[in-house]
Amino acid sequence: MSNASKSWNGWLVVAKKHALLGASSSARWLVCTPSARLEAMFPDEQSPYAAEGTVAHDLAESILRHKLEGKKLPKHDHSAEMVEAVNRYVDICEEKVNEARARSSDAEVMIEAKLDFSRWVPEGFGTGDMVIVADGILEVIDLKYGKGVPVSAVENTQMRLYALGAYDVNEYLYDVKTVRMTIVQPRLDSVSTDELSVEELLDWGDEVKPIAQRAWNGQGECTPCDYCNFCKARHTCRALADTCLATFYKDGGKLNQLLTDQEVSDILAMKDLITKWIKGVYDFAYEKALSGEKQWPGYKLVEGTSRRTITDPDAAAQTLLNNGYKEEDIFKPRELEGITNLQKVLGKKGVAEYLEAYIDKPEGKPALVPESDKRPAINTAETMANEFDDEV
Repeated sequence: MSNASKSWNGWLVVAKKHALLGASSSARWLVCTPSARLEAMFPDEQSPYAAEGTVAHDLAESILRHKLEGKKLPKHDHSAEMVEAVNRYVDICEEKVNEARARSSDAEVMIEAKLDFSRWVPEGFGTGDMVIVADGILEVIDLKYGKGVPVSAVENTQMRLYALGAYDVNEYLYDVKTVRMTIVQPRLDSVSTDELSVEELLDWGDEVKPIAQRAWNGQGECTPCDYCNFCKARHTCRALADTCLATFYKDGGKLNQLLTDQEVSDILAMKDLITKWIKGVYDFAYEKALSGEKQWPGYKLVEGTSRRTITDPDAAAQTLLNNGYKEEDIFKPRELEGITNLQKVLGKKGVAEYLEAYIDKPEGKPALVPESDKRPAINTAETMANEFDDEV
């Protein structure tokens, strides 16, 4: 398989060319301007989730072109979960297209539109999943197939750069007054929209322009941020290492033998960043050592522990049965797949229709999270005791 392609679940996923200053990574390079040039020194990465997202986008494009342009729908054997999720996205797109055509008979609809925002970002380009222009409103719609966390369109730099590109190509064709940006995450039932006047969008583009030029030149200071985990340079980035290893002892805290409560809170705030960074450094070092590219001082590769496996389970089972062993003693009991795997086969609707009566969701294990988390705090034993004392 070539470097330009990956596989996901048996599907060949062709890697698309990406801009150095891509819209999808803009939230990072607008904060950490040298990161784009540093990333260019490392090979491309694509997780199974990214490959899955590419397949979902291809399916969405095929269905939309079938419904809106009358093109033949290619055969596919995607999971029920993917088909169901993509169709929810398609339904939302269709609704928006119908609304636009109701407002204007000459509404313009573009599927997988090639967008050029190089007026603001050097060699900046990308692809808008759907762009609609009608009656003074330009809307850019983006499909996010992932289901990790909801992604907001509000002040989303990727969507704003796409909107600039969409405006640039339509500026002289349509009298656009308002720009609307919508992110659809069908597997989270999430639809987020932000809206700006053209003037507000262009003002933002002017603010971004000099920052993008610094990023293109590789200038500025490396600045660790929330998006470091997606940076290809994260494993050897000195600024990230300094941040993760930096002392949390502030205002003379080193004089104390024990951490203060505030210092513990400071460490907790960086838990995810630190643990992901350490794992990333290990994975990077391991791959380099395994390939023979590096021999790390003080470390060596050794043979890890392994488990014995039965190479021919059927023949082994028959041998045991022939020698008088009972089936219930040598076979595992049949077990139903978990809900996550069943949902891939049945889809959300199928799970709700056939299994809702058999599903129980117990209370989750308590988790220590920042106060900004939207979930309500639970009553600990100490809190309940204090409340009881107040009532007495």
